[in-house]
Amino acid sequence: MSWTDERVELLKKLWAEGLSASQVASELGGVTRNAVIGKVHRLGLSGRAKTTTTAPRPRRPRNQTSRPARTSSTSTAAPSVGATALKVETQPQSAPQPKAVKNPEADPVVVPISKRASILTLTENTCKWPIGDPGDTDFHFCGHKSESGSPYCKYHSEIAYNTGADRRRSKKAS
Repeated sequence: MSWTDERVELLKKLWAEGLSASQVASELGGVTRNAVIGKVHRLGLSGRAKTTTTAPRPRRPRNQTSRPARTSSTSTAAPSVGATALKVETQPQSAPQPKAVKNPEADPVVVPISKRASILTLTENTCKWPIGDPGDTDFHFCGHKSESGSPYCKYHSEIAYNTGADRRRSKKAS
């Protein structure tokens, strides 16, 4: 299908009459709605007449009960005006409670230099937990004895395979 001058003129006429892109596509035949939209955009035909075949939608009345009722503030503080992100709090907040979540960075597994493994020295029985940045010269793998059926040692398995209950517990703690 190519856009001939006649088809372009028919497109302009139908578009000006207020037909939808789907309706114009069906009138032209052999063209998709998206092709019509693309051609209208390339031609710059943005404005078009409103169709008078459908009645305008009646406006819904506002539901007055959906808004919370305004109450007068009895506090002695001045009302906030504008952005309040940097507003000084007048009442001190309680200190945040420490999280009970186990932080893997807080007590890392100590990997002696003799246990450090490179990609070439990894076996089925060594922990494959990466330590450091792969771009650094000090990058290595844990190298401790891995648990059976797991690529990691006991410590790194706990980090890697936390259960849904652990995640829920840590969410509640935060």
